[in-house]
Amino acid sequence: MCQLLGMNCNVPTDICFSFEGFQLRGGVTDHHKDGWGIAFFEGRGCRVFLDAKATIESPVAELVRRYPIHSKNVIAHIRKATQGRVALENCHPFKRELWGGYWVFAHNGNLEDFQPAFSGSLRPVGDTDSECAFCCLLDRLRLAFPNGSPAIADLSAALRTVTAEIAGHGLFNFLLSNGEWMFAHCSDRLHYLTRQSPFREAHLIDQDMTVDFSAVTRPDDKVTVIASVPLTDNETWTAMHPGELLLFREGEAVFGI
Repeated sequence: MCQLLGMNCNVPTDICFSFEGFQLRGGVTDHHKDGWGIAFFEGRGCRVFLDAKATIESPVAELVRRYPIHSKNVIAHIRKATQGRVALENCHPFKRELWGGYWVFAHNGNLEDFQPAFSGSLRPVGDTDSECAFCCLLDRLRLAFPNGSPAIADLSAALRTVTAEIAGHGLFNFLLSNGEWMFAHCSDRLHYLTRQSPFREAHLIDQDMTVDFSAVTRPDDKVTVIASVPLTDNETWTAMHPGELLLFREGEAVFGI
């Protein structure tokens, strides 16, 4: 299966430390070598870097690893192809416009017999079940709220409904963000942790690297990292429950929506 990585913060933050370990899962510590991508929201803009090469072979991945782009919402993905050929158009994350803003999506899993009908202009460019699911999600949301972006509670309820329908076709772990918040859905595996004061050291699982976050953060910083598999071995990661859909905003999980 593919690997997901997300970050949601209350202040623009770089993802360099997490990406150090995540990058190695594209062919060193794991066997996901069919492309990768990462998206950074910056204000109303969104930078997306994609490459059909494995992360360990990709000069683009090396650029991202060394370039401290600061963002409040980041989504990254390492692909192991289940549907669709190895090609740039099939690399996650995918980006589309909805209600005058960019939305970004990445999926881990496999959807079988999934051929939704589309009512509007949204169409998949590649041939993955993942991009098809993303277009279906946005198409259904646009139909549900034709007058523009709804209140977050209404959006959450609508997203839960369509997510449950799509998840009926198979594994549907995903990350979805519009630059203000991030939704994470777990079908079988997804983990998260929130770093906040008092900050401590963190040590990567995939390589021997440690960062003391107390030396590089401010007391009010809050950073949540979401990953298919935990990235550090000395921090407490929370495993999401199958079927759980969580909203992250300003660096922490928002419950009761």
